[in-house]
Amino acid sequence: MNPYQLILKKRNGGVLSKDEIREFVLGFAQGTGVEDYQMAAWLMAVWYQGMNVEELSALTQAMIDSGDQLDLSCLPGVKVDKHSTGGVGDTTTLILAPLAAAAGATVAKMSGRGLGHTGGTLDKLESVPGLRTGLTGDEFIAQVKKIGCAVISQTGNLVPADGKMYALRDVTATVDSIPLIASSVMSKKLACGADCILLDVKYGRGAFMDTLDNARELARRMVDLGNHMGRRVRAVISDMDQPLGTMIGNALEVREAIEILRNERPGSALETVSVELAAHLLEMAKICPNLEKSRERVRELLVSGAGLKKLAEMFAAQGGDARVCDDVSYLPQAPKTVEVKAPRSGYVTSIHAQKIGLASTALGAGRVKKSDPIDPAVGIIMERRVGDAIEAGQPLAILHTQDKPEAIEEATRLILESIVIGDEKTAPRKLIEEVVE
Repeated sequence: MNPYQLILKKRNGGVLSKDEIREFVLGFAQGTGVEDYQMAAWLMAVWYQGMNVEELSALTQAMIDSGDQLDLSCLPGVKVDKHSTGGVGDTTTLILAPLAAAAGATVAKMSGRGLGHTGGTLDKLESVPGLRTGLTGDEFIAQVKKIGCAVISQTGNLVPADGKMYALRDVTATVDSIPLIASSVMSKKLACGADCILLDVKYGRGAFMDTLDNARELARRMVDLGNHMGRRVRAVISDMDQPLGTMIGNALEVREAIEILRNERPGSALETVSVELAAHLLEMAKICPNLEKSRERVRELLVSGAGLKKLAEMFAAQGGDARVCDDVSYLPQAPKTVEVKAPRSGYVTSIHAQKIGLASTALGAGRVKKSDPIDPAVGIIMERRVGDAIEAGQPLAILHTQDKPEAIEEATRLILESIVIGDEKTAPRKLIEEVVE
């Protein structure tokens, strides 16, 4: 293999063979023959020229083969997984995972941490006192066998090529390449061994894909890639222009998930999207014959409390205090609340989700750098959504915060910047735009 020739071939619009891509990626991952600057040049060539589905499959498989793979064959039933491209107040995993498991699906899920304005499922789970996400592989398998679900941090040495390549993408302006995003996401999902993978592709001002066209393209590439590699994959394109949930912050988002599983927030945006995603998983796993029957089954499990019971089982199995499912006061509590009040009367016409996420980060609920500590207790409760009426002086949001005046001032500024109040009522966007299969 000559790295120079492969870079030149891709730069000039050529199609690389499976073997060429494999040697190049593994040579880089293993430090044998491909230097950082050569991979950086190749990534830029891909950014300009793109990749067809065969090239993308070869890239993804090489990334998977650079490390360990999770073998779920010993687990019963159809193994399902769900991945969100990230957002604000996006707590769907904590709702749909127990619902899907209660319906008979096998949910063996590895999740990530938050960075920037987006929240991370692991950080939310770890706000439950005592809960561990760092299970060993054997503990992970044993828990899923016993109760049907587990949500943990990445184990072993999964897809190390992706980590090395992403570090270069981050400093060479190639993060936004749709083929490279697709291979990065799907390599991790496929390495985790699920039979069915549901992708929740967000679009809007709080999402990585800001436009619907870009979200469609990413969804299509990931679905085609997964199907080409022998897995059942479907993508749901959903709105992230305003926060999905009303609560933003780790313990607060766990609280909202618990309240939804208690059936205390019927019809809320977070409940609606979570139920729909869970229904798609049940249909993909052939637990229910069609999507309508799947929706009915998920609703039954939510109303009966079976989903909440399964969440409590998962918390307890991972060392967490399951009493939080009966009494959310066992979750970490911030010592201070501050109202952010509307400066005028009217209707909420837009909410900039990214700025709400950054306001939560300013309070300590998120990270700017991977090494930053997280305060599980702090965050924001949104009191209004797009389309709601409000009077001057009424609360737009409530900060749950430590007594830190500078953080409170910054969060308040960002929230007031993010919420536009107008004279005429505006209809919110559809929660789910379309499904890609």
